[in-house]
Amino acid sequence: MNEEMMWQAVLDKDKNQDGEFVFAVRSTKIYCRPSCASRRPLRENVSFFEEPEAAEQAGFRACLRCQPKEVRPQKELAQQVCNYIEANLENSLTLDTLGAELNVSPQHLQRVFKKVIGISPRQYAEAYRVKRLKERLREGDNVTTALYEAGFGSSSRLYENAPARLGMTPAVYKKGGMGMKIEFSLTENNLGWLLVAATEQGICTVAMGDDTERLEANLRQEYPNAQIRRDDKALLQWTSQILNHLNGRQPDLDLPIAIAYTPFQKKVWEELRYIPYGSTRSYGDIAEAIGQPSASRAVARACATNPVALIIPCHRVVRENGDLGGYRWGIERKRQLLTREASAKVAS
Repeated sequence: MNEEMMWQAVLDKDKNQDGEFVFAVRSTKIYCRPSCASRRPLRENVSFFEEPEAAEQAGFRACLRCQPKEVRPQKELAQQVCNYIEANLENSLTLDTLGAELNVSPQHLQRVFKKVIGISPRQYAEAYRVKRLKERLREGDNVTTALYEAGFGSSSRLYENAPARLGMTPAVYKKGGMGMKIEFSLTENNLGWLLVAATEQGICTVAMGDDTERLEANLRQEYPNAQIRRDDKALLQWTSQILNHLNGRQPDLDLPIAIAYTPFQKKVWEELRYIPYGSTRSYGDIAEAIGQPSASRAVARACATNPVALIIPCHRVVRENGDLGGYRWGIERKRQLLTREASAKVAS
């Protein structure tokens, strides 16, 4: 919210904004929650702070009437929502239900949760159900038991979107990709070898290396029971676009991908695709952009687990001091990729 919106919330005494910010009055040296019943001050005497602690550091004291410090901090509320969802996956998890359980308005809960976590409570619940499902399948449960243990009310509800959630149906996932058909190609280029693999839904792996046998072995290890075969011709169109990108002739890659991800990985990987060709961002920049400024290390882990190099350009993320940091496919390749992109950008 900008200051104009916050001031309007103060004028409206909007309870839904309690916990979003506090306003401080310079003439009284007191800060309040937006819904405080006190008389409204002159606009020129008002400052805004995201947290009560920030207002106190600036020399203001809490209002005794509205007690702004008693409002739950946004991160605490979001964590309480997460805890409730995780413990009640089998129950109805509507905004009204969550609001009633946590004693806040549904609208305020939704707004705070999305601001802190980056997705809605419904999306979080669905993602956590899938996480539980995967764990149960790995532990040996049959599909029916696993889906009910994970909180899915019916098998049809899960199977409707299973390929998008898992990259395959639950039964196939349990069997290590059994029945899946994956085609891959290997192409030599001036950065070594490029492996591109795809299912019927889209590209599932883009990897780089010096050893073709190791690249293929890694693919087979990831999908141990899938039907995997090499077919350079079948993937020629996609491979050609990636090679053109590597050579600076196609700055933008807009190819279909079929990969599994956690909610956090999804946010990070989507943000990486916004980084312009020939530019870089720091891990901290990405953490700020997804609304989790303290998650730099988690951003680095998401970059390291990116299964489709170049399409999701994790090589464009560097450390805050400008050092390259790590790269799954080798730091020298990262250096060359960034140098090429910078040169191609200047030339254009």
